[in-house]
This record gives sequence, structure tokens and C-alpha cells, in this order.
Amino acid sequence: MQKTRFDFTSIMDRKGKDAIAVDSIGDGQGFAPDAPEDGFDVIPMWVADMNFPAAPSIIKAMEDRIHHPAFGYFNPSDEYYDAIINWMNVRHGVKGLTRECIGYENGVLGGVTSALNVMCSRGDNVLIHTPTYIGFTGVLENNGYHAVQSPLYKDENGVWRMNYADMEEKIRTKNVHAAIFCSPHNPAGRVWEREELEQAFAIFEKYDVQVVSDEIWSDIILFGNTHIPSQSVSRDAAMRTVALYAPSKTFNLAGLIGSYHIIYNKKLRERVRKESSLCHYNSMNVLSMHALIGAYREEGMQWTDELCSVLSENVRYAVNYIREHFQGVSVFEPQGTYMLFLDCKEWCMKHDFTLEQLEKAAWRVGVAWQDGAMFKDPWSVRMNLALPFSRVQEAMERLNRYVFNVQQPGKMNEM
Repeated sequence: MQKTRFDFTSIMDRKGKDAIAVDSIGDGQGFAPDAPEDGFDVIPMWVADMNFPAAPSIIKAMEDRIHHPAFGYFNPSDEYYDAIINWMNVRHGVKGLTRECIGYENGVLGGVTSALNVMCSRGDNVLIHTPTYIGFTGVLENNGYHAVQSPLYKDENGVWRMNYADMEEKIRTKNVHAAIFCSPHNPAGRVWEREELEQAFAIFEKYDVQVVSDEIWSDIILFGNTHIPSQSVSRDAAMRTVALYAPSKTFNLAGLIGSYHIIYNKKLRERVRKESSLCHYNSMNVLSMHALIGAYREEGMQWTDELCSVLSENVRYAVNYIREHFQGVSVFEPQGTYMLFLDCKEWCMKHDFTLEQLEKAAWRVGVAWQDGAMFKDPWSVRMNLALPFSRVQEAMERLNRYVFNVQQPGKMNEM
């Protein structure tokens, strides 16, 4: 392991500390993994949050604010807007961003909902790429929209790609006028190249499709890849796109709540803000504001650089281990995010396993990974690698010893 300035090696005890990733395991509710058998601790690899201590600059910013013992009504500060503008400039090369284009959202999915409610009418078709984040399908179903799926495919090198012909055909024949775009893509882990974005947005322009672009993973870029903000592709892309960001994935701040949109189109911006305001709950938390300010400081940038380096090492180790030890399991090495998406169909077919049986075999030994069928891929498993390297190693060794390479894998069907 490389030497780092910040702590990415300590194994935190999150039990009883407000962590779904740990406290929900075995509760029998929702889609949480089962509890492990006696003798195995839990390695949380399902919920997309990180098992690293927060960046010190975030803790300090919140502590400094807590020392003033009043938490009344407030407006976002100039420092808040300046932090976002500087972050987008330094990290993503975004020039000319102004505070007027930035708006608060109670979570990215809340922003997706508000944007779609402006772009669509109930019952409209909305384009998504599959596999897809379960939150997108939930938003569509809960708000009366229909998902039109355009499947990604793997090229001859195993790299996930968009099928532009399929996108265009679906948009044209299904009367699609809105799309949810994910960049970097969750769960595939693709960091889209400029040429790919240009082709996609040329189709959106041709058919006048408005776009909600979820870019919450844009800071978690691996192996020297570069995130290209969707709105930077062209003037038209900037004007037809609602882009959504947050420090929550980068800095593990989901429990604080606090996302933001960037909308350059004035008319679209005003309508989205009006839609977001209707519930009277779309209000920023003062500590969330100071957490963002602390995260987006220079020290937070240094922490993020180290994080991406640590995650790259975790990903490379896990991908190589899987390819070398788990025959019949295929995996694309993600260019961004910290999630692996394992295709287990060949292994399951060979060993007469269902995906559920495979998942539970891992859960029994404490490897709490996530069902990939929810992401519209019936033979896949999603695995979070944002843990100390020692935990990633332990998870791979347990999968090797107790799941994929046991002497009689059929025996697990009887457990």
C-alpha cells in the first residue's frame, strides 16, 4: 500500500453509528443483505457509501460552526457559492459559472424529480441507459413516468458503450422528450469520453430531448481518466441540460443531505426552482452548507486526490483477483466510481446456481454485496470497494474460499 497523508486504512466500527450499510444487515427489511453466520464479521460492500473517515477539513468546518450556539434561519453564504464555483473550475475546468446558475436540492434524486416534472407530463416516456441506478427507476415509477431502456453493451475489449442507433430509434419511435443521463455511469463505471458525449448530445439535440445529467460521481475518477461535464460539450448541451452534483459521494456526506444543480438556461432554471419549492421541504441544512465549504477547500482537494489513488489500487487488486480466481465471472475495470459490477451468469449456469443463491452464499460469510438484478441486469452483483485495502483483501479471500472455489459448490444450495 502506498503511503498517504490522510487515513484510509483504519477499520471503523460503524455499528450503532447511523450507518445503513451496517445496521440494516439482517433486519429483514428492504433489500439489505442477510446477517452472516457465526464466526464472520460483516464487510459492508453494498450501499454506495465509503468506509473511510471524513476529510479533516469537513470536520473542522462543522466544529467551527457548532461553536456558535445558534442555528436559526439562514441564506446560503457567498462562501458557499464561491466554493462550488472554484471547485468546478479547478477540478473540472468549468469557466464562467455564476451563482445564479447554482441551486440547492435535497438530494440528487429530488433534483431529478423536480427536473422531470418540468420537462414531462405524467405518463411520458423517459430514456435511461441500462444497467441503471435503482434510484432512477424508482423516481420514474413513483412519479408516473415510463422508463424506455437503451441497453449499454460491451465492446470487443469488454468496455461498456452506448448504442447510439438504439438510442435514436427508441427516442424516435417512443416519442421521448426527456432523458436521464449518468456521468460517470453507475453501476457500469464508465467515464464517458468527449466524443461519446458529443454523439449522445447530438441525438438529444436532433430530437429536442431535454436531459437530466446525474454527475454525483464526477470527482471519483480512477487511473488518470478525465470527467467531462455534460454541459461543456456544446452550447446546446448547456442549454438543454439540468446537471446535478453533490459532495456526498466524494466525501461520504449523504447523511447530511445537500446537493445542488447547475442550470444555464434561465427559463428552465426558473421552472425547476419553482417545482423544487412547491413541497416547502427543499431547504438547506446549515451544517450541510459548512460541510460543503470545508470539503471544497484546498485540503479537501488533496484528500480527494488521495482517495482516488487509494480507490484505484483497491479496484485494480479486486479486478485482477476476480479475473485470476473466479472462472466464469467477468468484470469491467471501472474508470470512475468505486463500484464493481460483476457478471456472474457463466459461473451460475455452470454450477446450477440462481443469482439469489450466489448472493446469499457470500452474505453467509459476511461479504455483504448487492443484488444486481435491481439495476436491470439479471445476472450481476454490485460490489462497493470504498473500504480499507485490508478489508478488500479479506472479502476476496472469503469469496475464493467459501463461494466461488469450494470443493462442492452445489452444497451451498442446501445451506
